[in-house]
Amino acid sequence: MFYPVEAPATSEGKREAAALVVLNPAQSRRLVAKGAVACPIVKKAYRDGMIIIARGITNAYVCEEFFKAQIINKANMTVGFVGSGMTNSTAAPPPFTWHVIEKGKVIEDADSNAEIMRFKKGDVLIKGANAVDHTGLTGTYASSVKCGTMGMSWPVITPRGGHYIIPVSLEKMVPSVMAAAKHTGIYHFDYSTGLPVKLVPLPEALAITEIEAFALLCGVRAYHVGSGGVAGSEGSAHFTLEGDEDKVVAALELVKSLRDEPPVGMPDSYRVSDPLDYNYDAAAQLKTLEGL
Repeated sequence: MFYPVEAPATSEGKREAAALVVLNPAQSRRLVAKGAVACPIVKKAYRDGMIIIARGITNAYVCEEFFKAQIINKANMTVGFVGSGMTNSTAAPPPFTWHVIEKGKVIEDADSNAEIMRFKKGDVLIKGANAVDHTGLTGTYASSVKCGTMGMSWPVITPRGGHYIIPVSLEKMVPSVMAAAKHTGIYHFDYSTGLPVKLVPLPEALAITEIEAFALLCGVRAYHVGSGGVAGSEGSAHFTLEGDEDKVVAALELVKSLRDEPPVGMPDSYRVSDPLDYNYDAAAQLKTLEGL
């Protein structure tokens, strides 16, 4: 489901304004990361509980927002990724390891698999996604036979009353996550351009898209009105922003601050060299994970 935010009405006596903005994928990632850090559930967990930031490219932005850090190659922060026309997995260690926070302090050299066993009600795991649909249901790719982060965290977080917060751009909108999930699986495919994957639905997780981020950060109503483009706008998402003029202007200033956000490149090393090297055989590419 989408993170619940109130769509603020125009204030009495104030002029209503509207703006049209186009965000490329890197700009959207920065925006939803800011939204995730600003949301009340996360702020409360930061103050009173525990937060685990899972590996991921969008979560590299989340780490930067939390810690005012700079991560040079954000692609090295993920495990699975889609790049150069392939579903793939990194083979490089993460360049930034501050990923577990307890009561506002970083746990040095933290092992998420161990720390998550101390989760309690209200604690938060922040994770990226590969898909989101109109209901707010998100889904994440898994190529691991152990189901990756989901396999480790879901059985612990859900019964204990923890929260999944999913910062995800509407670039990743699909018609139905559940329908898509039925047509994926690591042993489902005979052929693939990269690693075969299962789209794992994330029920009960709270998605923070550009719409929720604009509401949380600026108090404006955002509407997704289009997607795509050329010359660097491939994968872009287009939004109308509406509300009090001063709030719309503030939102526009936020968009302006994202103007020079650089695109994310490939990680320094990865497992599938080129699907052609494996004759597009899905099982052969899966073997590059070596049973992970």
